[in-house]
Amino acid sequence: MEESISFLKKIQETFPGKSVDVRTYSPLALAYIGDAVYDLIIRTVVVGRANRPSGDLHRIAVKYVSATAQAKIAQVLLEEFTEEEQAVYRRGKNAKPHTMAKNASAKEYLQATGLEAVFGYLYLTEQTDRALNLVRLGLEKAGFEL
Repeated sequence: MEESISFLKKIQETFPGKSVDVRTYSPLALAYIGDAVYDLIIRTVVVGRANRPSGDLHRIAVKYVSATAQAKIAQVLLEEFTEEEQAVYRRGKNAKPHTMAKNASAKEYLQATGLEAVFGYLYLTEQTDRALNLVRLGLEKAGFEL
């Protein structure tokens, strides 16, 4: 049986780069990758629930990946975060992004950025189970049905 290797490690082996301590990444870099990680989790669940046209899938996924939805999830997860996750969240929330979401308040956008930073951090530190559990818990506690 082949040894299991994480998606991240496979990417790093296929496209080698310099090794960087994740704790030195800017909060916006963590949010950048975290946005993709969170989006991939949601899209995977949405596709797994129904084989539909891509436009329908997109409309369903947007309900969960918008800055407003992510801000709501961030609020209910704050008490669930470890101390380290809380620190990453604060760094992300307090970052100065160059853009803002057009359909969310500045406060919601910053909260969403903090949440994305946490998911970026978890992905880059190979804490996949933790990321998946936080997404599930956040959706449940925020009252989202997926």
